[in-house]
Amino acid sequence: MRHLLFNKRMTFLLLLLLGGFVLNFFIQFASFSLNWVSVYGWITSFYWLYLVGSLFFFFVLLASSAIFPNLYTGPLIVFLASVLLGITNYKKLSTTGEPLFPWDLMLVKNAGEMSRITKGMVSPFAIILAVILIIGLIWLIFKLPKLKIRLPIRLAYLVVSIAMIWGFFLMIVGQYSFASAIHYQNIYWNQKVNYTQNGFVFAFAGNLRQDLIEKPAHYSRETIEQIAKKYSALADSTTAAAPAEQPNIMYMMDEAFFDPTRLPNFTFSEDPLKFIHEEEKTTPSGFLLSPEFGGNTANIEFEALTGMSMYFLKDGSIPYQQRIVKMSSLPSIVSILKDRGYRTLAVHPFDDTFYNRNRVYPILGFDQFTSEKEMQNDGRITPAGYISDKAAVQEAVDELKSSDKPTFLHLVTMQNHFPFTKGPNGPNTITVQGVEPEHKEELETYVQDTKLTDEALSYLKKELLTLKRPTIVVFWGDHLPALSAGIYTQVGWDSNPRMKHETKLIYLANFDIGKQPLGTLSPAFIGPSVFQLTGQTLPPFYKLLNKVKEELPGLSKNVMIDSSDSLTTLTAEQQVLLEDYKVVEYDILEGENYGKSLLY
Repeated sequence: MRHLLFNKRMTFLLLLLLGGFVLNFFIQFASFSLNWVSVYGWITSFYWLYLVGSLFFFFVLLASSAIFPNLYTGPLIVFLASVLLGITNYKKLSTTGEPLFPWDLMLVKNAGEMSRITKGMVSPFAIILAVILIIGLIWLIFKLPKLKIRLPIRLAYLVVSIAMIWGFFLMIVGQYSFASAIHYQNIYWNQKVNYTQNGFVFAFAGNLRQDLIEKPAHYSRETIEQIAKKYSALADSTTAAAPAEQPNIMYMMDEAFFDPTRLPNFTFSEDPLKFIHEEEKTTPSGFLLSPEFGGNTANIEFEALTGMSMYFLKDGSIPYQQRIVKMSSLPSIVSILKDRGYRTLAVHPFDDTFYNRNRVYPILGFDQFTSEKEMQNDGRITPAGYISDKAAVQEAVDELKSSDKPTFLHLVTMQNHFPFTKGPNGPNTITVQGVEPEHKEELETYVQDTKLTDEALSYLKKELLTLKRPTIVVFWGDHLPALSAGIYTQVGWDSNPRMKHETKLIYLANFDIGKQPLGTLSPAFIGPSVFQLTGQTLPPFYKLLNKVKEELPGLSKNVMIDSSDSLTTLTAEQQVLLEDYKVVEYDILEGENYGKSLLY
């Protein structure tokens, strides 16, 4: 009897070991876009990483088996969770081109909203398959023979597993010699290579403890004081006389908005951006160089509000979720204007907990945050759509009209969020010729969305003229939409990163701000440019930003653009500017905050 029981346990352990190899293979299969050849090539090149990663899964399965009375229950739950993790990673890769990071899992609390966002992106077949898988696992839990072990053995399983799992994470975080021996290297500066070379398990685990930015070698209080002194001495470089009274300043960051007429070889039955294309002739306009593509809206918002650049941060970083949510305050255009007597408020027609905005906004200095729950203007084109851009604009205008003091208002829209399925924003009224048939409806749906945004912006311009207080609006798209990759491939943008990161940028005002072209501008430089146009004094940090803007108006990991629009190599002056910029950014985000009182 004991011999039979021993054999059952050994068979069970062998099954868990096999399960560890299978799960690691599946996770890697999803990471390589379901390409068997790529997985095989990775395993043969990095077999030690595959072996150790599989053993990690084995011990996770073993630990889970010791938790429930029936040894099979825990491993089946872990198996299901791992499959879902792999599928999520695959979907994120295919949508945004980025792998799944640990901080992405913070969005689990927004599961209901995520299902709305991704509606239509997951095929009915995949949903049916997932349901069958879940039902099958539940059936297995009840049908498999009950296999129980005595408490001492169960505790032994648990202790050994926890010790091995803990050792795995210590090895990764500490970068001990064993990690090097199995060819693991935390390539945090290039996360795509990190996941491709190390595999999902090691790359994901290595990101669990990740600072946003590396500490500069010469970081110190003295360095910050020298930088503050250098840029404090610079004169203000305003380009406009100050209005008679402090102007309202409104940011309008529009979800997934860019100019679709820039797509070459496509013919549109009408111009979807009639207002913008006409208005940009008479007001400052150009392009925003987004640090992201297809997603990660919070990172564009981070740049625009703080003046800090994603260029210096490690690949895959999301400051809102990794760092800012843990801070008590963070200098921003919000806090600067608040100190100057402004009322500060944010409007976002969606769930307030997305990207932890409900916690991050007060840290940045916002007095009030109006989400979809509090909006008075919550109209949608159809019941299935998001709150429309026009309704969001109406909400913003009402706030500006009701304010008895200068106001900074930050509006983040949702109307144009994927998926681009026909219907939620009404019928398509523009046809597009030249696009592949399988993508025609998707592109026409997106173009229809941009037309509605253009109409909302036209409405906003008319409403500005009714405001008594001088008001300036900065409108931009946060990133290009996550359209099917075939659309961008067809127009040759796969090899043109600049086109895949330039969105529309235009300034509107009810007072004279000139019509100087903006060129291509990174979000971090919007604040100084608005201060210049409104005749406001620039704090030392904004003077630093302005100097960087003059030399490198487009600054991102994907594209870098200098003042002549033809950057090849950085000059010595540009290198010094970037080093000053990086030191200040480190000081504020990860350092001792020496510059808070000196630079703002």
